[in-house]
Amino acid sequence: MKLDRIMWGIVLLFIGGILLLDNFDIIEFYWGNVWRFWPIFLIIAGVNILFNRNKSQIGGIISIAVLVVTLGVLFYKGQERRDHHSWMSENTRIDEDNMDADENHHETLDFSHPYTDSVSVLTVLNISGGGTSFELKGATDSLIAAHVERKAGNFTLETTKNDTQTTVNFKMKGKSNWNMGDGSNDVDFRLNTNPSWEIHMNMGAGEVNFDLSDYKVRTFNFDGGAAALDIKFGDLLPITDVNVKTGVADVKINVPENSGCRIKTKTGLSSKDFEGFTKLADGTFETPNYKTSAKKIFVNLDGGLSSFEVKRY
Repeated sequence: MKLDRIMWGIVLLFIGGILLLDNFDIIEFYWGNVWRFWPIFLIIAGVNILFNRNKSQIGGIISIAVLVVTLGVLFYKGQERRDHHSWMSENTRIDEDNMDADENHHETLDFSHPYTDSVSVLTVLNISGGGTSFELKGATDSLIAAHVERKAGNFTLETTKNDTQTTVNFKMKGKSNWNMGDGSNDVDFRLNTNPSWEIHMNMGAGEVNFDLSDYKVRTFNFDGGAAALDIKFGDLLPITDVNVKTGVADVKINVPENSGCRIKTKTGLSSKDFEGFTKLADGTFETPNYKTSAKKIFVNLDGGLSSFEVKRY
């Protein structure tokens, strides 16, 4: 058997074993912990090419041994729990004179935009950034408030308005530093509960923890790489669209029992846990009250090597 097939088989067994152990709550695995080690696989691929060309049995054993040791390290790193931090944001704009830097050169920044009668009923929130942990901390009298503990990159908040909607762009620019610990950025959001929200998130590695049950969310779009995503939706609008596209991720979505929910998946080698849903002949999943419920949530999941879980509460 060719060496490259053996090595790819080991990698697939490793990923499948982790997904299985994680699904049965035997371990808790955080894919974001290991994503920063991806260059190791380029090194292993290079070693594989060199030894495969010479067809050396000893070289093949060395390549497999290097791969097994690497996967063992990733298995250990993937189970390290990351600590989360909480902050309150009240400032109305970034105050460069009052940025607090600690001994590790961390900076705290505060952003916000006021909520006035001129704010459109529909507010579009665009969030982008890598190496960042995002958390929704509740409501605010402003339209949006964000508190940032910055370790890398630069953050901006820009707001525009037209006749139909208000658009808020929260961006991180610059190189991220995703170390699943002291090296990552932390952002705490507070949102006004009055508008209807469209939320679009585009990020590389990171974590998202949003409890949106008290918000009128029309659309939630997420496009990310190695991410941990935990989202809770409410039933304050007739229709909510949820679209999640990931690479290697742990995705947990909570939907209310009163809402009918339909799930469409394009998930490759990903694992799926849709308790309380019925699988239909076309491959979609529906709750028993999907056809009769006046309020509906449509979920589209697209992932490579991810764990998807949708639960009703």
